[in-house]
Amino acid sequence: MPRAILICLLMLASACTGDETLSAFGAADKTWRLSSIDNAAFPAIARLAFPEPGKITGHTPCNSFQGAQTAPYPWFSAEALTVTRAACPELALETEFLQSLQKMTLAEVSGDVLILSNGQGREMLFTAGG
Repeated sequence: MPRAILICLLMLASACTGDETLSAFGAADKTWRLSSIDNAAFPAIARLAFPEPGKITGHTPCNSFQGAQTAPYPWFSAEALTVTRAACPELALETEFLQSLQKMTLAEVSGDVLILSNGQGREMLFTAGG
């Protein structure tokens, strides 16, 4: 009996120190391609990834970016984003993507679908792959 209690305590302690971010709840090990913002198809390529706990990386139509995402699931927060500074014809779409991303506060992962949203009714829909 004491051995079973010890095992349970060790399992509980390791669970408390584990990753509680989006990457631990189905978002890791996938590249997420933006499909739409606020139900409007996104006409360029933008990608998002969670390469390790607390990290966010991606590619906008023009540049790449990285930052932190440390909010516990189902919360979302794209923090301290650093973006490369190449110019391209789709710079306005890049701005729309990054501004929308920083306004998202909730996340939901269901298989190959990632939905980021906020309390104002805004939404970004991503699909895995591509």
